[in-house]
Amino acid sequence: MSRIMGIDYGLKRIGVALTDMLQITANPFDVIESVSLKKDAQKIYEIAQNNQVETIVVGIPLNDVHTEMAETVNSFISKLKELGNMKIETVDESFTTNEAMDLLVGKADASRKKQKGVKDKLAAAIILQRYLEKYQI
Repeated sequence: MSRIMGIDYGLKRIGVALTDMLQITANPFDVIESVSLKKDAQKIYEIAQNNQVETIVVGIPLNDVHTEMAETVNSFISKLKELGNMKIETVDESFTTNEAMDLLVGKADASRKKQKGVKDKLAAAIILQRYLEKYQI
């Protein structure tokens, strides 16, 4: 069996989520500091290889398809594709950060900086869950 990875790509941080080996549940995994498109893609590809990932699902802002961020995400996807033959899918990431923030409301014990990181990997898990709900049997 293999996993599916979800990515919430941001200019400062990249949220990463992974499914379980049965590809049933989406779980927050990690947050990576964004460096450059090439290095970010290499890091994500390395994580994917180390965790038996067969498909990478990248959130893309479909509500603003022609924005600078959408273009950046598409460039990131291109860099990922250059690294190997791993399957890359996209999912509408609209409002995933808001959903993640709603889940964090009331978590007063976590620092604001820590919440930012948690928010990013939660958003990645929401992106991955959307993919699972839409495409998995």
